[in-house]
Amino acid sequence: MLEVNEIFGPTIQGEGKLIGSPSIFIRFGKCNFKCVGFNVEYETPSGKKKCACDSYYAVDIEFKDSWKSYDNHLDIVNEVDKLLENYSYKNIVDIVITGGEPLLYWNNQEFQNLIKHYINKNHKLTIETNASLNIDFQEEYQKNILFSMSVKLSNSLEPLKKRVNKISLTKILENSKESYLKFVIGDDFLENAINEIEDILKDIPKCEVYLMPLGDNSKTIDDNSKEVVNLAIKYGFKYSDRLHIRLWDNKRGV
Repeated sequence: MLEVNEIFGPTIQGEGKLIGSPSIFIRFGKCNFKCVGFNVEYETPSGKKKCACDSYYAVDIEFKDSWKSYDNHLDIVNEVDKLLENYSYKNIVDIVITGGEPLLYWNNQEFQNLIKHYINKNHKLTIETNASLNIDFQEEYQKNILFSMSVKLSNSLEPLKKRVNKISLTKILENSKESYLKFVIGDDFLENAINEIEDILKDIPKCEVYLMPLGDNSKTIDDNSKEVVNLAIKYGFKYSDRLHIRLWDNKRGV
């Protein structure tokens, strides 16, 4: 069974290597992290107040009643096809599989069928992941996935052994040559972030690295972006804005 929080588009990719690209998002439910340190406040359907990341509705199982379950990947494909009708040039659209943590479904055959479908249709296909889970590359098509790996730093308040998996990072980078890392940083966590990032990078294959400002609304992105840009310049990393938040705050479905 595949549990999907939402499918939406047409829209653009708001961050990372393909920022600005026409995209359709398939957001899976469930995550192995909570990331309370990102301090996005929300209220659950039962009325509890909590803090987590800006995708809390796909992370917190208290929202599970709003997720949709699929037994067959073709049911997801049919929903995406309706959205693709909005595009004149369908094959340039990036199909973005996100979460939650979508790699929780990696060993599900219907999940693999979904990936294979879009690769065979010559779509770009991005998986947004925290890259903490061990996965195996057993099929050639899996090497055509672009993994956008948002590895969590200590500001997430997740334990180090859980959030940094260098075996997984190495395997993904060795098997998917265009994949990259991105890190979310606030202006109160600059030098510590660099120390942690450099510790991660020293034991894995070379790849592109993006620094992104922390925030779930345009004001917070504005407040953090200048210092994060300066940090990227100082250390030779790339800067990625979070365009979707700057344009729409944390509104869903855009």
